[in-house]
Order: sequence, then structure tokens, then C-alpha cells
Amino acid sequence: MDRDAAGSGAGDDGGVGDGGGLAGRLLLRDAPRLEAAETVKKLREQGIEVTMLTGDREESAQLVAKELGLRDWRSGLHPEDKVAAIRGWREAGEKVAMAGDGVNDAPSLAAADVSIGMGLRGSDAVLEQADIVLTHDRLERILEALDLSRRCRVIIRQNLFISLGVVVLLGLAALWSWIPLPLGVLGHEGSTVVVVLNSLRLLWRKGE
Repeated sequence: MDRDAAGSGAGDDGGVGDGGGLAGRLLLRDAPRLEAAETVKKLREQGIEVTMLTGDREESAQLVAKELGLRDWRSGLHPEDKVAAIRGWREAGEKVAMAGDGVNDAPSLAAADVSIGMGLRGSDAVLEQADIVLTHDRLERILEALDLSRRCRVIIRQNLFISLGVVVLLGLAALWSWIPLPLGVLGHEGSTVVVVLNSLRLLWRKGE
């Protein structure tokens, strides 16, 4: 390996000997997932900023951040440092979602508003702490979970409007004897069916 590259510090290095001394150096570093850069880009397009919290050295973290297009990263962090960073954002009034898969991520997940565990690789501590578990262990699933949560919120509001609206209208109509009681009961039960059918829309995914 080229000596200049090995001495760049962008990773963990180790020596290789031949019995007579140092014969070479190996530079090792974690490679980001293939889908990570695209996920970061799409989150930013939705107005969500992504920060990488890592225990790696600054040189390695900077290289990964550059590959992912990150504007903010923090390196050389211990678990308690990650927790402090998350608490700092929350105290500043920001909503924080944390994604992690290692046992060291459990305290950070507990400190975040929303915790996301990477299922297949996640430790038991992470899976127990996470609000959301991505069973397929792919980062783009975060986008799908975000889309699903937004759709859930819209449908919940629609269902509340439908159910409460029907109850109020039927209550007033029955109070003033505008409709017979059986018809009021039928209307109430009919609104329940409408709410159920509206909720089933969550099973329909865009593009399918």
C-alpha cells in the first residue's frame, strides 16, 4: 500500500510484519451503505437534516460524510457524547430521530424523540429500545416509515372528522326529531364502516 495513503489517517491502520520488522501498513475503514447517500438526499429534499454521530476518528468521519453529502457530522464520540448531542438538539426545540444498530446506540435511542432500530443487524438492546424497527435492515426503509407515518396522521384526522361530524349531525337531527331513531342508529353504524374503509387505505402503497 502507498505510504502516503496509509498515513492519511482516514481509517484504522495496522502493521504487517515479515519476521524481520515492519513490512507494510494496512488502512481499514467502514464503507457507507450503497443506499445511504440517496436516502440522505431524499431526506434533505423533505427539509430533514441528517447528522452523523460516530466514534470514528475525524479523518475517517470526514471522508464518509463527504461520500454521503452530509453537511454536519461529529466524530470521536462516546455513547454519552451522542446522548448529550441529542439532548442539546431537543433543548433547542428540534425534533430528533435517531437510527442505530449497535449496543452503544441504545442510550442515544432512548434520548431521541423517535428511535429507529435496524432490525437484522440490531442488538437486543436496540430492538427493545426502538420505537420503530426496520426488519429489512435497509436505510431507504426510513423514507417508507416516514411516508407511512404521515399518511397515518392524515387518515387519523380524517377519521376523527368523519366520526365526530356524523355524531354531532345525527345527535342534533335526533334531538329535534328531524330523523327517526332507527335511521340515526343506521347512520352512526354507517360512519363506522366509512372510518374502517378509510383506514384500509394505509394498505395501499404508492406505485403498487
